Amino acid sequence: MKERIYVCHTYYHVYVTFLKELKLKEQKNGENPGSWYPGATLVLSKMSTNFENLKSRVESTGLFEEVIEFDEKSEDFFPELAELRKSAGNFLGNLWKRIRFTREYARLEAPYIPVDFRQYQDIYVYCDSDPIGYYLNQNKIYYHAMEDGLNCLKNFDTARYDNRGHFGLKAFLSRKLNLIFVQNGYGKYCLDMEVNDISAIKYPCPRYIEVPRQPLVDRLTAEDKDLILQAFIRDKEGLEKQIAESSKLGDKILILTNPVCDLDVREQIFKDIIEMFEPEGTVFLKPHPRDILDYRKLFAEYPQFDATVPMEMLNFFPGLRFKKVVGVLTEVRGLTFADEEVRLGPDFLDKYEDPLIHRQNEQI
Repeated sequence: MKERIYVCHTYYHVYVTFLKELKLKEQKNGENPGSWYPGATLVLSKMSTNFENLKSRVESTGLFEEVIEFDEKSEDFFPELAELRKSAGNFLGNLWKRIRFTREYARLEAPYIPVDFRQYQDIYVYCDSDPIGYYLNQNKIYYHAMEDGLNCLKNFDTARYDNRGHFGLKAFLSRKLNLIFVQNGYGKYCLDMEVNDISAIKYPCPRYIEVPRQPLVDRLTAEDKDLILQAFIRDKEGLEKQIAESSKLGDKILILTNPVCDLDVREQIFKDIIEMFEPEGTVFLKPHPRDILDYRKLFAEYPQFDATVPMEMLNFFPGLRFKKVVGVLTEVRGLTFADEEVRLGPDFLDKYEDPLIHRQNEQI
């Protein structure tokens, strides 16, 4: 029996996994010096993120026993599922279709599963709303769910939004009977779900357990930070040079992009944000890892950080300082490299698209 396995769908997921494993390493060495050995498997799902050569860089750190890529398939990959997503015109008909969809999706996904999950004592899954959640529940494999993004349920409680209307019944059918699948702590074989701050969530689930991220960061040693940078920074020398040059520019504003709205609207959003904050200092851009807008081409005049680097990692460079860091929907609290944090929020986004698209929690 192997010890632990983590299924990650984003660079941020991998970053949090590093934080967890480095803490565990410290604990084991504290209990029995020199007792640590890489006992965990890291799985990189390629469904929604292009991890490029992250696998080899993570392997070079020696922190994990193995790193595996997972060719996870979204539901639109299987044309036979489309009919089961069409409305039957009534609640009972839709429920029957959903029961069939849940079973069939797990069956179709099975050939793409890269490991035997039954061989692991502890399974950690970020974003179990993805196919892996269906697979584990239908195959009766217990796992721990992990928060997809920092305080993400505060702004978008996907389980309740996706299942609005008879939520209590749907949660029961998932949690107790396993007839359908509801993510984020409501699956029958989900043991618990780690979240950063339960108090920030309007509708807490009994299975939520609070595991704050900041203490995991605060305990990092210089050696730990170097190990993380080894995994995540494709060109450390280039980044350090960029940071050194930025220190000569006076006041600086860091703008974090988001994959919000359609691409043409998104381009206008960030043109407007730059116009708002450019008078306060030199603007830098940090594209979101899943933002496919070509900022290098469209905003070539502004210095930019590598999209694949989690923004939290910029805290590791003491010479980096911004007057402000600005995000649209991104949680920006606790970033030590910024004097001021600005989250524009849904009120700002209302000007660009139908508020119903991004105000999901208000529709629960």
